[in-house]
Amino acid sequence: MKVMISQPMNGKSEAQIRKERAELVKELEKQGHEVVDTIFNDDVPEGYDARIYYLSKAIRAIGKADAIVFMKGWENARGCRIENQVALAYGKFIKLL
Repeated sequence: MKVMISQPMNGKSEAQIRKERAELVKELEKQGHEVVDTIFNDDVPEGYDARIYYLSKAIRAIGKADAIVFMKGWENARGCRIENQVALAYGKFIKLL
């Protein structure tokens, strides 16, 4: 099963984000799942709001995933809440941590 991880990322470095999710990725892969990488570090095109640009990429990733795992604190992160609404609306399997 392809699994996407939704986690609060605002104000965190890529290294910090990867560190926070490493144990969950390891556990999901141990269970035989493929984790969809949603840590985007490409440059934001000129004229785009970075937050919305990266959120749009995350929403695209939901389309590739069979399930979404929401990490602790997701309910306090605007992007995670939007991802949750999209996942619910499109019938994705959801696990809340």
